[in-house]
Amino acid sequence: MTMRFSVYQVSRKGGREKNEDRMGYCYTRDSGLFALADGMGGHPEGEVASQLALQTLAAMFQRDSKPTLADPLRFLHEAIIAGHHQLLRYATQKSLIDTPRTTVVACVLQGNAAYWAHCGDSRLYMVRGDKLIARTRDHSYSELQETLSQVVPMGERFNRNVLFTCLGSPGKPVVDTVGPLLLQPRDRLLLCSDGLWGSVSDASITEQLARHPISDAVPELVEQALRNGGPKSDNVSVIAMEWESADDREGPGISTQSLGDEVFASTIQASVMGQDVPDELDDAEIERSIKEINEAIRRSSQKKN
Repeated sequence: MTMRFSVYQVSRKGGREKNEDRMGYCYTRDSGLFALADGMGGHPEGEVASQLALQTLAAMFQRDSKPTLADPLRFLHEAIIAGHHQLLRYATQKSLIDTPRTTVVACVLQGNAAYWAHCGDSRLYMVRGDKLIARTRDHSYSELQETLSQVVPMGERFNRNVLFTCLGSPGKPVVDTVGPLLLQPRDRLLLCSDGLWGSVSDASITEQLARHPISDAVPELVEQALRNGGPKSDNVSVIAMEWESADDREGPGISTQSLGDEVFASTIQASVMGQDVPDELDDAEIERSIKEINEAIRRSSQKKN
């Protein structure tokens, strides 16, 4: 069951001192993992937190997808909790007073279905035609308030955007999972940090994804977020994919047809200690990593023959 999708990703530092968002994707012939993490300010080393969470997901995906995951939802839940434990371990090794923390949202495409999970307020949007058919609910008091307002008034005691869970927190993270959701050709999925949805409405996100190829929609949304966010704009990171896109020229199209059973491709950087990860992941850099992946795919299929 090979897969066809196109993917496009952009990360911008905005008005912050450094970029604490990380994102990337990896795939085998029959399964793909897309993930984004937003390291939390107010705690040490947010960029390490987001990087470690992503690396843990990628390492477990590589270990478990042979070439598919037996149980994608269980995988997502366990891999996110494993990322949490890696952060606690890292803080202990480094004797940090406080643990680095991060949000995470991750999506698996497998067979013709999507599965996703999140912890915190990094979001997933799913657009079909011109309709938003799914979006994650943040683990924040304001979203909780909306959900519970019919039941119990919470009043304004809470800073509404405070998260009640994340990776690296003292308590066990809350992880919500969704799926399987059957995919149709041209379905678009977008993962983003709160730097995007905090300053661009759900309606605008939906409209851009509905009207334009992801290679136009994503950079336009990021620009909008930076404009609306002004000089103090948060980091803005977005990774979007289109399932079985009609025209693979729209973005870097990926077909996993030529992949061997054991091949694993990833854009998630492996190193975290002592490595400078660039603050701005631009198209050229992303193109390079896609070329490297395609090269690896070609080499592996030549070996097979």
